[in-house]
Amino acid sequence: MADGNKRPSKKLTQPLVIPKSAAEEQRLKLDRLMRNPEKQILISERPKDWAPRPPPEFVRDVMGSSAGAGSGEFHVYRHLRRREYMREEFMEKQAGQQRLEDEFQRKLDSNRRAAEEKTEKRRKKRQKLKEKKILAKKAKKELTKTAEGSDENSSSEEETESPNEKVDECEEPSFVMGGR
Repeated sequence: MADGNKRPSKKLTQPLVIPKSAAEEQRLKLDRLMRNPEKQILISERPKDWAPRPPPEFVRDVMGSSAGAGSGEFHVYRHLRRREYMREEFMEKQAGQQRLEDEFQRKLDSNRRAAEEKTEKRRKKRQKLKEKKILAKKAKKELTKTAEGSDENSSSEEETESPNEKVDECEEPSFVMGGR
């Protein structure tokens, strides 16, 4: 019967440690978290932005036109006025933020369009250079073919030509130099 009355032993408690620096406090927090890694940790979400209460749809405490205002009515009026000013200020702030966001989006779009136009222009330029290079290669092949064909047909004509009249390949217009 003595065994049945015994309480289950409590968890081992950790000794109280007072952190002396921010780093030590962080280390203690991490140690506590790492004692049980399977335990889920709830990370609180970002707090919602403050928004004023909407204005009341029906105001119950309205003074009649024939009665004068009592001494307590001023405080009610003052609170309603303060709340309305806060609400108006909040709406102006939101409108300003929306204006800034719209302006930012317009600027992003214009920058994106400008970058696309520049990219397209450069792409066309690369394509033209590529086409010029291909045409230059074709022309060079044709020159070599015609030169080989003329070598076989008229070897005596080349001997009579002066060296100044020969076309030097280095002097050919190049697409790199911008020759046409």
